Order: sequence, then structure tokens, then C-alpha cells
Amino acid sequence: MQEALTYLGQTFINFREFLFEDHARRWVDIKRFGMSHSDVGDTHILTELIGHEQFRDDYAGGGVEADGLRHGPYWLRNVSPAAYVRMDEMGANAMLRDWAAQSGPLPVALSARLEHEVHPLVAGATERYRLSDLGHEAFHDWGGVHIDFHELVFIDRPAKILSLLVAADD
Repeated sequence: MQEALTYLGQTFINFREFLFEDHARRWVDIKRFGMSHSDVGDTHILTELIGHEQFRDDYAGGGVEADGLRHGPYWLRNVSPAAYVRMDEMGANAMLRDWAAQSGPLPVALSARLEHEVHPLVAGATERYRLSDLGHEAFHDWGGVHIDFHELVFIDRPAKILSLLVAADD
């Protein structure tokens, strides 16, 4: 059987590339995947995402490790489809905007980039999920390095695209 998810590429938005004092070392990482079967259930799609090599990323400079045991601040073994909760469009947009502007107003160019790269994913998704806070007991050996770690999954069934978005700091 064909792989359920095919990695298509990545977009990285580093707040440090924009001129303002309060970037707080924040960034947004978006990984896009093509879905070969858009008619399967969300639990199956999330299971495929968790099992994908590109999911094995610590988001702390180590990058993707094919045999990695970490995902963000968590041991990979602690992440399951049940850890994801549904969000509506308004809630996802509010969470992302609040996180981005937590230290004050954003530069116009950064706001425009987020509006162009991030918010269309939210609007176009037929399903939206966020990874729950799994707690400190689920952290890997240095998992507390991020002050903020927000992970959202956007499933766009008509386009057959899944987007994994991480908004965090380093």
C-alpha cells in the first residue's frame, strides 16, 4: 500500500528576521504532507503523522532524526492521536495571534507573513487539532527547553494536504 502521508516541504518563519525588540526568540515551523487517502478517519491520519519520520523532530536545533525518540519537548512514545483535541477556526486563529503578540505589537512585515503563510492553513482546514499539554512527566531528558510550545495539525481534505504547525521559542 502507498504511504498515507508524503512529506512535501517546510516553511520556517523566524521572528528574529524582523526588526523589533520583543521577538522573544519565537518562530513558526510548518511541515506539509500530501495525503494519499483523504477518506480515512482523523485518528488514522494522526497515527500516520506520528509514525512519519518528519515527526521525529525535537524543534530545538537537532532537526529530524530518522530513528529519533523525541517530538518537541516530549518522548515520542507519549504522543498519540488521543493527545490531540479538536479546535475550531476561531479558536486556532486566536491562539496563534495571542501567542505571536504576547510581547507586544508585531512588525507589519511579520504580521503580513503570518497572515499569508499561517492563517490560510487555519481557514482552509476541514479539521483542526492541537496537541494537548502532556505534562512534565512526558518530557524527554531536556524537554523543558521551550517556554512556549504549541502544535497544531490542519487537515485539508479537498486539497489532500495535512499541515503540522509548531509555534514555539528557543
